[in-house]
Amino acid sequence: MTAKEAYNYGVYFLSCNGVDEAEFKSMCLVCHLLGIKNSEYRMHQDDDIIMKRFADLLWRVKSGEPLQYVIGKWDFYESEFYVGKGVLIPRPETEELCAMAVAYIKTLGSCVVYDLCAGTGCIGISVAKTCPHSSVYMIEKSADAMNYLTKNAQGIENAKVICGDIKNTHDLKRADVIISNPPYIKSSDIKELQQEVLHEPLTALDGGKDGLDFYRIINDNWSCMLNNNGHLFLEIGEDQGNDVLHVLTAFQNKKVIKDMYGNDRFVTAVKKD
Repeated sequence: MTAKEAYNYGVYFLSCNGVDEAEFKSMCLVCHLLGIKNSEYRMHQDDDIIMKRFADLLWRVKSGEPLQYVIGKWDFYESEFYVGKGVLIPRPETEELCAMAVAYIKTLGSCVVYDLCAGTGCIGISVAKTCPHSSVYMIEKSADAMNYLTKNAQGIENAKVICGDIKNTHDLKRADVIISNPPYIKSSDIKELQQEVLHEPLTALDGGKDGLDFYRIINDNWSCMLNNNGHLFLEIGEDQGNDVLHVLTAFQNKKVIKDMYGNDRFVTAVKKD
């Protein structure tokens, strides 16, 4: 079967089984098997595809497994990251958070950055690669996530992986910047999430009763780990802007920033003197 025939069959199969974005997902699977980028598909549409391998991937997507887990890698910012069961999937909104932080970090000289609740390391590793003058400490407690984080950080000298719970501070150099995309979904809302999202680890989603548990931890436990004028960059739920501002009592110059879709998605702040 050619890549073009496989793609067309994939679109038909996924559409018939009620899978959204069937064309995009079929394209991703075909290009994954060919070992090429989606943009290179037209040059390879006559290449051969092993149908059994393609069918196995289609059935995994049909069953509700996230496309990113099926492929095992996903693009984020300017790099590709290993992903799979047990770790949060990098998302486009988080690229915006990363870009904001990078823009500020580039104005600094040698600096220290913390990536709290690091997951795949997509934020911290992107910062480390883009800002080679920075020393980035990525803190993650999940053993499953640590497998991907360690693999993704391999060979990046200014990116340090730390296995630990952010409920406890660590013996680190004081930071100039803290970045975090913490769990922020209310516990009672978890069951309402899409089937694909429910394949992701609960510990990376559940922010407690009001969704604000980890923002309190960052404010109470980590503000003291920031240098004077230390900057904070956070991702938040679209209805949490004002609540997060109220939680961040150790910070000033607090701002809620909208994402590309016009939703409240980020908070930036500066440590109080």
